[in-house]
Amino acid sequence: MLVLTRKPDQSIMVGNDIEITVLEVRGEQVRLGIRAPRHIAVHRKEIFEQIRQENQNASMVGTDSLPDLIELTPPQ
Repeated sequence: MLVLTRKPDQSIMVGNDIEITVLEVRGEQVRLGIRAPRHIAVHRKEIFEQIRQENQNASMVGTDSLPDLIELTPPQ
């Protein structure tokens, strides 16, 4: 893990197109601003983990659900 020290209004760059700026430090809280291209998803870690878990659960659909899915598919 890379550890950097920054003061408010100072930034770090991740690659060529992601900028993370320290906006404010208040006690134990730090406000960060993140500038990244729209195609890059930026989430808090706990939200990212929830999304990952939901995606994993969705990929575990059993074959017993296939008849229901076939009924939802319009005929071609």
